[in-house]
Amino acid sequence: MANDKETVLRDDAFLVSETNDKGHIIFANEEFCQVAEYTQEELVGNPHNMVRHQDMPKAAFKDLWATIQSGEMWQGYVKNATKSGGFYWVYATIYPYKNDLGEQCYMSIRRKPSRQDIDGAIALYKTMS
Repeated sequence: MANDKETVLRDDAFLVSETNDKGHIIFANEEFCQVAEYTQEELVGNPHNMVRHQDMPKAAFKDLWATIQSGEMWQGYVKNATKSGGFYWVYATIYPYKNDLGEQCYMSIRRKPSRQDIDGAIALYKTMS
């Protein structure tokens, strides 16, 4: 049920989620839930790629996973899908960390990108597969 409705984040938006080493959501803050249009119950336990927008090139996520799995932080612009089929852009920072049990996890914090940065990401992603 795709549509072209863009949700523009508030200037002070702060979306947070955590995933396990398989990419399944183990935490989602309320603001992430609201923007993505899912409840915490719908998100937690499911793959984070449930909010992946079809316009995002696979190469971008290949780079993201290669970076964080090597223990490095990744930053970049991501177009995510909402439950109703719309979309929203974020500037994401993803940190790898070990939880109290020593398990590999990933923390993602996302802020509102500028329109200029979104336009640059759109142009870049059109060149990627």
